[in-house]
Amino acid sequence: QVQLVESGGGLVQAGDSLRLSCAASGRTFSRNTMGWFRQAPGKEREFVATINWSGRSTSYADSVKGRFTISRDNAKNTVYLQMSSLKPEDTGVYYCAARGDPYAISTSASRYDNWGQGTQVTVSS
Repeated sequence: QVQLVESGGGLVQAGDSLRLSCAASGRTFSRNTMGWFRQAPGKEREFVATINWSGRSTSYADSVKGRFTISRDNAKNTVYLQMSSLKPEDTGVYYCAARGDPYAISTSASRYDNWGQGTQVTVSS
């Protein structure tokens, strides 16, 4: 098991930047593939980005490619999501997730076995 706590959400204007952090404890952090997902009101949870244990393998949703960057610091047990050029459609609750396979990144929420409580991101137009 790994416990995850997200932070860094807030209310910003379109075009602004924001960095989310997810602090992990429990299972050795470097043994996990990490992911970010989001859920807008009335919509299903959707994939945003994922990163493998070393950080050398990443994947992004088409809607955020070129604007968001996922990274991790295994020494700090933390994964980050740097978001820039934010749009109102980026609004939602952002969740951090951990998968106990360090090598295989995945865009599917069902592949992740530990989730944080989420942090709200609201982008005004």
